[in-house]
Amino acid sequence: MKFTAEIDVMPLKALLDPQGKAVTGSMKNLGLPEIEDVRIGKHISLEVEASSEAAAREKVDAACRKLLANPIMEFYTFSISGSGSH
Repeated sequence: MKFTAEIDVMPLKALLDPQGKAVTGSMKNLGLPEIEDVRIGKHISLEVEASSEAAAREKVDAACRKLLANPIMEFYTFSISGSGSH
């Protein structure tokens, strides 16, 4: 069965986010001072072949831990969807 995973990888809250800080500063320059504390991460979408949604979750979690996110600097969340059709 094929499932789709939507993964968000973000910098840990305790760490400085230079990109987010730059964008936050730019918001003030654009007349949008109400927008603050911008954090910038990455979004990854992938398809995974698995026998069940639980198996797909295990595979996606392994991919995140081993390659897609750096646990020293980032955290990740993901969702799995799909009808499980062949």
